[in-house]
Amino acid sequence: MEIFKQYNQLLNPFLEDFKITKSPQNLYLPIDYILELGGKRIRPFLTLMAAESFGANPKEALPAALSVEVFHNFTLMHDDIMDDAPLRRGKTTVHEKWDINTALLSGDAMLIRAYQLLENYPAQMFVKLNQLLSRTALEVCEGQQYDIDFETLNNVSQEDYIEMIRLKTAVLVGCALKMGAAVAQASELDCQLFYDFGIQLGLAFQLQDDYLDAFGNPETFGKQVGGDILENKKTILYHLALKNGNKLQQDRLNELLNSEDKIAANQKITEVKALFEITEARSATRDLISHYTKKADEKLGAISISCLLYISPSPRDLSTSRMPSSA
Repeated sequence: MEIFKQYNQLLNPFLEDFKITKSPQNLYLPIDYILELGGKRIRPFLTLMAAESFGANPKEALPAALSVEVFHNFTLMHDDIMDDAPLRRGKTTVHEKWDINTALLSGDAMLIRAYQLLENYPAQMFVKLNQLLSRTALEVCEGQQYDIDFETLNNVSQEDYIEMIRLKTAVLVGCALKMGAAVAQASELDCQLFYDFGIQLGLAFQLQDDYLDAFGNPETFGKQVGGDILENKKTILYHLALKNGNKLQQDRLNELLNSEDKIAANQKITEVKALFEITEARSATRDLISHYTKKADEKLGAISISCLLYISPSPRDLSTSRMPSSA
């Protein structure tokens, strides 16, 4: 989107000024490293977009936007440690490039720096933004813990899974939008509507990310199709297949995703996807994506301004990695 290119031009110089060059370098270099790995920067762009939608100069929202981006990348740094992931955005992860202790400490420093960025605002605005980020940060941790817990369970309901991704992914999208609206001095009602819009949009995009990982076009998806299957991740497709499948299908799916036996990658992906198809988990996931996209549109329509309608991103634009998520 052209507007995202414009926001990137605003954000890049501010990000450059954010760098810390003092010692100890091994504390600060990993922060610069992960922030320079790329990514779509959707969350900070949403902050700038929300502020501009209410008539503010997007430059006023730069500290809040970068705060959200730094916090997001802090979660990615720690998430990579928990997943023992060797790569992030095609490059070596921080804990692999340095070590686990350095990655933990640099991640902690990133979290602190995310809050320090909010000190650029007057006291009253700082308190409002700080409270929002604190609540969001704790909710993201709750979502991550649920995700860890769910990996060992075979009876997670659709409702529980949706709540997990709401906490782990969607609340930060809502936070990004609400911060931008708050900086622009939008009404409390509009700030909340923006937040609610972000929640529904975040749910839609995470469900779509789950879906595209199994059924997306590798040329447009941006990463290996079937990656979640090979990593035995229990996404919404898995939980819906268990819910809809018969005993034989349930047992085979669990065997494929829980077995320690080596199964050829292509065979595993093909067989699991076939189970997603035959149990109608694929179509049910598409229906859920449409449901939350529609709910996002409804929230957007209730906002007292209309200029967002032509720049509102779709869930496809927001496709990211898991914590977060994704993207």
